[in-house]
Amino acid sequence: MAEVEVDRPSSQLGASAAAAANNFMGVPASESFRFHRRFSGGVPEYVRELGGDKGRVIEKVLIANNGVGAVKAIRSIRRWAYDVFGDERAITFVVMATPEDLRANAEYIRMGDVIVDVPGGSNNHNYANVTLIVELARLHGVHAVWAGWGHASENPILPDTLARSDPPIKFIGPAGPPMRALGDKIGSTIIAQTAGVPCIAWNGSGVMADYDRSTGSLPEKAYNDATVGSATEALEAAKKVGFPVMIKASEGGGGKGIRMVDKEENVQTAYRQVCGEVPGSPIFIMKLSSNSRHLEVQLLADEYGDAVALNGRDCSVQRRHQKIIEE
Repeated sequence: MAEVEVDRPSSQLGASAAAAANNFMGVPASESFRFHRRFSGGVPEYVRELGGDKGRVIEKVLIANNGVGAVKAIRSIRRWAYDVFGDERAITFVVMATPEDLRANAEYIRMGDVIVDVPGGSNNHNYANVTLIVELARLHGVHAVWAGWGHASENPILPDTLARSDPPIKFIGPAGPPMRALGDKIGSTIIAQTAGVPCIAWNGSGVMADYDRSTGSLPEKAYNDATVGSATEALEAAKKVGFPVMIKASEGGGGKGIRMVDKEENVQTAYRQVCGEVPGSPIFIMKLSSNSRHLEVQLLADEYGDAVALNGRDCSVQRRHQKIIEE
């Protein structure tokens, strides 16, 4: 893997990806907005003055993503660094570049401080390759990894492995346990209804369980009680929930592992199709919400209890159960 040092001016657009970085340096969000002066001593002074963890100073970040996501992250953090330190280069960025991205002259590559060549092809060879990402993070001595969205960003093995590095490397995002719990559709729905969040009727309605924060797991019995284990069970669950229903793979996504069924005679076939699309995934059945819109709200929280909702978006325009446009 080759690397190239570059030094070019960058855009100062963007705003707040640094809010997450503050948390991983042990700086409460409430404190990060209290100071309105520039810190000539750079990131270490900033962390010290705001009462952060001096052992968690972040001055070098690996961008484990590409495209517009990488551009937005770099722009946002550089804008923040300029506002706080008077130096947009206070944070060094190591970027991964595939042959395809290099040929496309991708903007994020031009913005990086250190460019590392990585294999091309599908993302399991590069941006979704946890082993490669961790290897690069250690090799280049970064303090944190930003994976953005897609690729390896929702793989709990990445933050878990980075945390076990010596010295530990921060993952700018959720830790492994909560990512593991909320990334599972059955588990996250159990957690939601246990917390009193209204949920659409499903075969696991009424199942409550205490979430183990240290492992990110739920009691096995509660999880199994909310899982449909066979085509016969699927038919009984669908009758109980009421047609039309959605048969879903708990580990599905991207339009895979999901079927709408409105007749009893189609349930078992649809169940087997879902099992085949996402092998090994637990299955559950949920009531179809008709004439509804798909709305999302992004939340950002830190370890000190500070939380903020970052507006909402309408993702109702879909094709084959996969979002096309986010408004």
